[in-house]
Amino acid sequence: MAKATDGDGTPVPQRLLAAATRLFAERGYDRTSVQEIVEAAGVTKGALYHYFGSKEDLLQEVYARVLRLQQERLDAYANAEAPIEQRLRDAAADVVVTTIENLDDASIFFRSMHHLSPEKNKQVRMERRRYHEGFRALIEEGQRSGVFSSATPADLVVDYHFGSVHHLSTWYSPDGPLSQQEVADHLADLLLRALRP
Repeated sequence: MAKATDGDGTPVPQRLLAAATRLFAERGYDRTSVQEIVEAAGVTKGALYHYFGSKEDLLQEVYARVLRLQQERLDAYANAEAPIEQRLRDAAADVVVTTIENLDDASIFFRSMHHLSPEKNKQVRMERRRYHEGFRALIEEGQRSGVFSSATPADLVVDYHFGSVHHLSTWYSPDGPLSQQEVADHLADLLLRALRP
């Protein structure tokens, strides 16, 4: 049985995910072997297969962990006691910040999702759709109450915002002129301006 943690207390699954994320980002999913991942994580292949059934499971989890975090945060914003404009703005900015904080994960996934089996791909798409539907529900709430314009369908507004979010990995640099929070604020403000009645 694999040891659950290493000397500094980092759980083996986290070590494996960190190693896989780094290697997938540097070399690409298809050019990274299981052996390279376990060597980088300092564990055995048995440990990898104890926690993850395959390299494909690691790829799925790289993205799924970010999506779980974003879903939890979206749920918190959606259920907050605040005006709809504030809740949507907070959610819109948060998805930008959490994507930038996990930029390798997002770029790996969008570059490599075609390597997932049809079943795993379907599962990830379903989880991502659930997130987008929660985000859309905030827009629709504001449109129903007259706070937001309903001239543009909510689905199109969601696609507009997430088109920007999904392309962050192609241009955002931590060494660039804007901090992650500044980028998040600008994109959230653009979204709200687009929804003004």
